[in-house]
Amino acid sequence: MPDVPARLASARRLCILIHEYAYLFTAAKRENRRGREGEPMHGAELAGGVGSRPPGAEHAGGERPLLVLAYSGGLDTSVAIKWLEEKYGFRVVTVTLDVGEAKDLEAVRAKAIKVGAVQAVVKDVRAEFAEEYILRALWANALYQGKYPLASALSRPLIAREVVRVAREVGARAVAHGSTGKGNDQVRLELGMKALAPELQVYAPVREWGLTRDAEIEYARAHGIPVPVTQESPYSIDQNLWGRAIEAGALEDPWAAPPEDAFLWTVAPEEAPDVPEELVLTFAEGRPVALGGETMDLVTLITTLNEVGGRHGVGRIDMIEDRLVGIKSREVYEAPAALILIEAHRALEALVLPREVLHVKPVLEFAWTRLVYDGLWYSPLREAYDAFFAATQKPVTGDVRVKLYKGNIVVTGRRAAKSLYRHDLATYQTGDLFDHRAAEGFLKLWGLPTELFRSLNPVAGGTFHAQERPPFPVSEG
Repeated sequence: MPDVPARLASARRLCILIHEYAYLFTAAKRENRRGREGEPMHGAELAGGVGSRPPGAEHAGGERPLLVLAYSGGLDTSVAIKWLEEKYGFRVVTVTLDVGEAKDLEAVRAKAIKVGAVQAVVKDVRAEFAEEYILRALWANALYQGKYPLASALSRPLIAREVVRVAREVGARAVAHGSTGKGNDQVRLELGMKALAPELQVYAPVREWGLTRDAEIEYARAHGIPVPVTQESPYSIDQNLWGRAIEAGALEDPWAAPPEDAFLWTVAPEEAPDVPEELVLTFAEGRPVALGGETMDLVTLITTLNEVGGRHGVGRIDMIEDRLVGIKSREVYEAPAALILIEAHRALEALVLPREVLHVKPVLEFAWTRLVYDGLWYSPLREAYDAFFAATQKPVTGDVRVKLYKGNIVVTGRRAAKSLYRHDLATYQTGDLFDHRAAEGFLKLWGLPTELFRSLNPVAGGTFHAQERPPFPVSEG
């Protein structure tokens, strides 16, 4: 006969194990939710432990799952490597991109491995950034709130794309970034990651852990993570080919003038040369292809313009910017190449595009700029806008001459094979071919709707008739 008591004992042990696992599962879900909702972690929670790891963190063979982290090499993302390992049990793979910030990629790779990453991927993506992101922004003449050329906003979708690509290559089940819960970048990165790989879970450790800067430094030192021994710059800096963003420190007072030590790419306009410099930019179907007659790839051309414009004090931007999260922020930028190219591009468009296109295009430029600023790069609406802009760029081929002088960009000439400017139609001198007699019929037809309306709704002397009281209160005093 079967050993019934032994089987019952085995069944009881199995039930106990199931209940214990259910308890750990519930506790893990509670801790994960508490972290995502921004409640600070302390003590043993910060140090991690089995109870704080998500269910299934250990594979059948004991191998921990992989997570791919967008890694800058700074303190936040360095701490994130160790924190993600301890808190959630991940093996971390880092991804670092060169989008034009002159970063030593090999040094960043070595630091990531030293801190605890199991693999560190570095990649120079300046060409992709220029061709696939900056060029589209140029066609849209993108200036958020009329000033900011979207330097940081343009790079985030590319970072999201590369992080997802690596995650799929290594078989990771999650991705992460080092953005705070207060800025725009969390939106741009997370929306990009989820749009490209909805199956991957996204972690935001800096937003989750609730650490003060001092506590973060203490955690780093306790885990052997390098902390700068010299006093850090008071500014938060982000830079790439298209611009350099500076915030925090003295800049948080909107009344205070930006200190000169905040700037790196540009000289103060009053310190710029007393002699202006003229440049000739050549465009082919909206794409900048040459500077001063010398053909250049887009990365080289942008880099050169940053250098030339910077020495003339061109490209400084100081603005109060409305962030997506609802707060106003004082932002200072350096973007010599971006501002020079946008000014020149607009001048050439004015020469070759018809009036109807020039009236509609700024409306869509505004919409495109806000969409990208707000983190919706992978929206189908952005692709639709891009299709419109691409169609408008076919005749945008020609030269633009600009003068740089003490912080100013002045267009002094433009020419194009498909110019819509006709001297024989525009001149008031001999050779005028414009048919002045055609104006009489044009005026009659152009003004006919207004003439008919006013014949039935007259306005006497520019004032309302007694029976035409305005539908709003009028002050008597």
